[in-house]
Amino acid sequence: MEGQLETCVRKIHFCYGHRVMNHESKCATLHGHNAVVWVHATPIKGLDKLGRVVDFSVLKEKIGGWVDKHWDHTMILFKDDAKTLDLVKQAPAYKQPFILPVNPTAENLAHYLLWEVCPKELAGTGVVAYKITFYETENCYAEQIADPKDPELRKLYGI
Repeated sequence: MEGQLETCVRKIHFCYGHRVMNHESKCATLHGHNAVVWVHATPIKGLDKLGRVVDFSVLKEKIGGWVDKHWDHTMILFKDDAKTLDLVKQAPAYKQPFILPVNPTAENLAHYLLWEVCPKELAGTGVVAYKITFYETENCYAEQIADPKDPELRKLYGI
């Protein structure tokens, strides 16, 4: 149907630590969150032969797998936060900190997932992620939304 947007959504939960450099309040201190991310995807060419946007396990494996490998149970830090990076690198850790090119706010993390991670991880799956809802806490979230027909977004998926 013309103008209809078919969507599937996958919930991804993970734990991470961060610090918002130059924050005016308590978020300037290293701290952690139990994040919940909702990944919204839509098909490139309609539903598959089974009548699905995509099997939910694809979003779990591709995006959830990336999050687990890179963000779960580690520190996500701004590349310019030199003192914190030096401090964290000295601490014993299972994973190295994830260095982000921008301050690790919920808005920036959602943006990074939508524009950097999802296109690389979902390329070739027949879907485009067009919305990320990033719950930093159960009361606070940020969203990044893109038009799935946006040529710039589609180019990132190789479409």
